[in-house]
Amino acid sequence: MTVNIQYVDVDVSETLSAFTKEKLEKLFNRYEFLINAVVYFKQDENHHEAGKICNIELSLPGPRIFATSNERNFEVSVRETISDLERQLKKRKQVYKTY
Repeated sequence: MTVNIQYVDVDVSETLSAFTKEKLEKLFNRYEFLINAVVYFKQDENHHEAGKICNIELSLPGPRIFATSNERNFEVSVRETISDLERQLKKRKQVYKTY
């Protein structure tokens, strides 16, 4: 499993990186066909009440899966993005099932 975390116009946070890797580790353990993840943290200056954006792109056989969320803080944004990805992965896993 490879996780690449990039901070775009945001200060690098080791605790946020560790939190994100921990959440992604659960996905990688549950879905063995995942190859790697690219995570982008951004801040939108126009939305003062939200504006913490987390984009996650997962590489796996077939088309890549992408999800994004815009919340009050990065931790909530990571949780929302991963729950969106998990929903997509459940659908994709149905395609991989062999009967």
